[in-house]
Amino acid sequence: MRAMNLLAIETSTELGSIALWHAGELLRRACPIGVAHSETLLPLIRATLHAAGLRFADLNAIAFAAGPGSFTGLRVACGVAQGLAVAHQLPVVPVGTLEAMALSSAGRRVIVVLDARMGEVYYACYADGVALAAVAVAHPSVLPLPESTGWLACGNGLKAYPLLRERLAACVQEWQPELMPDAGAVARIAAVRLVRGETVDAADAAPLYVRNKVAQTVAERLANGGKA
Repeated sequence: MRAMNLLAIETSTELGSIALWHAGELLRRACPIGVAHSETLLPLIRATLHAAGLRFADLNAIAFAAGPGSFTGLRVACGVAQGLAVAHQLPVVPVGTLEAMALSSAGRRVIVVLDARMGEVYYACYADGVALAAVAVAHPSVLPLPESTGWLACGNGLKAYPLLRERLAACVQEWQPELMPDAGAVARIAAVRLVRGETVDAADAAPLYVRNKVAQTVAERLANGGKA
């Protein structure tokens, strides 16, 4: 793994980032805030490779956070990963957004809740890095709760929906509401998968949307206390 060069892209939320796994170390860069990821991602990638003294030809794979997350952000990450992989004949390593967040938390039993907007959260539970069920989306009032105690809960869903924190209080002992998706964790997971040969062809890379609805109708917004 130390001889491996891998680029990771994470644009699941407005806080995008990239990371370069090079010689066993991580070089991470954040996307400029307030500017579309589609405008800044490629220049940032080129600058980061240059800073590391690498070319695209030196990479062994491209990794990206596949989702869930922002529909637009997921398409950008997947599209850039595919384009670079095709141009430079590289394999692609998709990594789940919530799986990477669980790794970033450094917890053993982790509940990840990422704000999905529209009054919902994306959520999943992990034990020692292994998902206990498929990633899902739900309203905070009906999100399934673990039956055991001692969990770590992370993600901005905790800040966006106070009800969720109230419901999780009985089973959570550590909170990380500030934790967000990050390319560094995507790179760490992808590096292990690349060694195992767990890659896909660029043509087969695809975002994980979890839900297929982008926005609420006017009636739904009004029902949730929003404006028409």
